[in-house]
Amino acid sequence: MRAVSEGELYLGMISGTSRDGVDAVLAAFPAGQPQLRAALCLPYPPDLAACLERLVAGGRRPVAADLSELDAEIAGHFADAAQRLLRKAGVAPASVRAIGSHGQTVWHEPDGPRPESIQLGSPTLIAQRTGIRTVGDFRRADIAAGGQGAPLAPLLHRALFRPASGTRAVLNLGGIANVSIIDREGGVIGFDTGPANCLLDAWIRRHRGEALDRDGAWSAGGTADPGLLDALLADPYFGKRGPKSTGTEYFNLCWLQPFLERCRPGAHPHAPADVQATLAELTAATVADAIRPFAPADVLVCGGGVHNGDLLRRLRRRLPGTPLRSTAEAGLDPDWVEGVLFAWLARERVAGRPQDTRRITGAREAVLLGSVCEPSAVR
Repeated sequence: MRAVSEGELYLGMISGTSRDGVDAVLAAFPAGQPQLRAALCLPYPPDLAACLERLVAGGRRPVAADLSELDAEIAGHFADAAQRLLRKAGVAPASVRAIGSHGQTVWHEPDGPRPESIQLGSPTLIAQRTGIRTVGDFRRADIAAGGQGAPLAPLLHRALFRPASGTRAVLNLGGIANVSIIDREGGVIGFDTGPANCLLDAWIRRHRGEALDRDGAWSAGGTADPGLLDALLADPYFGKRGPKSTGTEYFNLCWLQPFLERCRPGAHPHAPADVQATLAELTAATVADAIRPFAPADVLVCGGGVHNGDLLRRLRRRLPGTPLRSTAEAGLDPDWVEGVLFAWLARERVAGRPQDTRRITGAREAVLLGSVCEPSAVR
């Protein structure tokens, strides 16, 4: 593969565990640093969003019969997002060196008897629809090397947010929370801490018909239940050491329901707002417990949770003396960090650079992440 030019454009796309739509970014990487040219979020149509919710919410592995048609439909939506982004930026497809598309995760089971992680949104179809080389299937090689396949964000966090001294934490508050711990030499470890917004979003959707708890207003109006919180914190995942990763196939309302029944049996259920407050406290507690042992000088925050004021206040109470700042203060809009990640990973893959995820996912060795799909062929 030929050397990568610093002026070349890469397009990154992902739909995360919140499953609200496709984030797409167009970026160049002069001197290795991302320069955003354009970005957008293309929400899923209601029917497609509902189909994904039914597929994922039950916490059971999807069967193959449910996946083929949905894979093509999601690929079409991703391709539409890419084309809209290019029109917005006034950029021709021929000017884009590659697309990096994470797709939509619908199942993640790296510790099962047959480790796997399933993402829908065929990169082959995206390449055909857009006419642009597309890199996808980023987790497979890592899992084959004994890794978790996720999170991959610490690779970008190390490249962009390495501290001049001491240790820094970078926290991504998506549907699932993941944290990167980076030292001044560029060493990095990373892992998923547990739920960030996924339970909060699911609970408010069930009780108020809203997609999310804006600024955490509903959770701020409730009172966390200490007994329920202690029961939730006793889940084995939170005590497990990294490398570790998880998803909404585990942390969902089916996971939550038995705790609600055990902690408040009979005719006196929890007030919904109090459950929301408890779930916000669960996120804050598990994130803070994961970060605290590393004593970082600061924490940079990205992802949708950066807009949840109540959640950030709870985090600050649990991490007193540790500044929490948006990644915007370090030069990258917090809403587009994951989109930039997959543009960057596409660039790395096209350049033929293996990624060392041994201290992040537990892979045995550095591997090339992603399969390259050409508009007319796959290689």
